[in-house]
Amino acid sequence: MEEFTTKGTCSSKIIFEVRDHKIASLKFVGGCKGNTQGVGKLAVGRDIDEVIELLDGVLCRNGTSCPDQLAHALKAYKAAHPEA
Repeated sequence: MEEFTTKGTCSSKIIFEVRDHKIASLKFVGGCKGNTQGVGKLAVGRDIDEVIELLDGVLCRNGTSCPDQLAHALKAYKAAHPEA
């Protein structure tokens, strides 16, 4: 499991797991429950590059959003795991 501390959003953390370059599990800690659950359900099973492309730059407030922070989390994951 990976943990990413968010910045500028109502959610405080994103907990996720990647297997075979796809999101295997995803949970936001805090935030708008319905929205973060929806993003999670839509992202699980998708290739991480596809999720980054779809969600990077989605804005809510403070120049970011929970989906945008997920894109940041996945980019950080890729940087830390170049083999992924």
